[in-house]
Amino acid sequence: MARERPPLEEMTLRQLRKVAAELEISRYSRMRKSQLLADIQTILTAQGAALNQADRSNSETQEIVEASKFNVGSEETEENLESLAAIDKSIGDLPSGYGESRIVLLPRDPQWAYVYWDVPNSQKEELRKQGGQQLALRLYDATDVNLDYQTPNNLQEYNSDELAREWYLPIPISDRDYVAELGYRCADGRWLVLTRSKVVHVPPVFPSEWVEDNFITVPWDQTLKGQTFFTLVPPAKKVAPAPEESTTTSDGSYDEIFNIAREAEVQRISGSLYGSMQHESMAPQSLSSYVFPSGAGLFAGAAGAISASGINYSGIGMSSYSFFSSEAPIRPRQFWLVADAELIVYGATEPDASVTIGGRPIKLNADGTFRFHTSFQDGIQDYPIFAVAADGEQNRAIHMKFERQTLERRTNTREEAIPEWIS
Repeated sequence: MARERPPLEEMTLRQLRKVAAELEISRYSRMRKSQLLADIQTILTAQGAALNQADRSNSETQEIVEASKFNVGSEETEENLESLAAIDKSIGDLPSGYGESRIVLLPRDPQWAYVYWDVPNSQKEELRKQGGQQLALRLYDATDVNLDYQTPNNLQEYNSDELAREWYLPIPISDRDYVAELGYRCADGRWLVLTRSKVVHVPPVFPSEWVEDNFITVPWDQTLKGQTFFTLVPPAKKVAPAPEESTTTSDGSYDEIFNIAREAEVQRISGSLYGSMQHESMAPQSLSSYVFPSGAGLFAGAAGAISASGINYSGIGMSSYSFFSSEAPIRPRQFWLVADAELIVYGATEPDASVTIGGRPIKLNADGTFRFHTSFQDGIQDYPIFAVAADGEQNRAIHMKFERQTLERRTNTREEAIPEWIS
């Protein structure tokens, strides 16, 4: 272990001369002890000051380097801070509200939506004077419905706190249009509206089955800003083409065919112009044996039934059509089908109990019965039902799950129906 050097004042002349040699003091061997001690102290003091200055400089440099890692803007000097403080003095505090009732519904995903609102206290106080008791938030299913004069498809209601200004709402069924509304519920059942959001479409959980490819040509020099080149219309909202009033051609070919069928009596001719033909005591008026310009078939009347194979005339193709007895042949006709499902959950309990379905309160009738009516779309619908007695000491529960799968969908409305030939 190295021995510590004693203080300079306690050193002998020999020890001082050794230190002076290390410090490269000239002519130290001719100096007296007091003079040698003074020169050594002067040199050591100067060296210590230089070391301290170097340490401070290194420390300041390190601090600047560390601070620069988090500096994302201009350097804040005292002058800058003073100017910013002067600007802040002229700006008041942010208001708690803007004096205008507004509510906004934003879908987060197919299962949840975020809603926020801003309603002045003066409007709330006015509705409370009209009998409003409980502030509540409602979610309407407004798919293909105008809420100004129609009833929503579905209604979900959630009690809200007076100080709340935002909420997350569960979406009952995806791929539907929804509207959020804030208001007060009265003791007599009235609903006083504070504000209503715009109609918002919630995206579907699964990819859409609607596939429609449309190809358009856009010139290279065409300005794309603010231009609409093609508008996609969902199949459910497309207008069905008007049925044609008459399917006859200008030359009356179809009328002639139908007249031949009506005039036939007992004969039946079947076959092709290039195949065998069988004639059974044909009536003179039916011997004309109508041959179509395409040369692909032969048509003639018969009393029982008359059939044609491979008929093609005037660009309209028909195959295997049969006409029975003397009635007119089958005309094109329209056919349509619409079908859907709804879910009704109903029950009863004590009239003064509290009932929730899926965590949402349900209003009971005077006799304690309740009824929950909602749309039943594809997927799993989860409805836990929980009832609590008025004193809170007793409760009952039932948990229901419903699943719907639409394995096939070939439907159309009356407006979408188009004429079809029946083969």
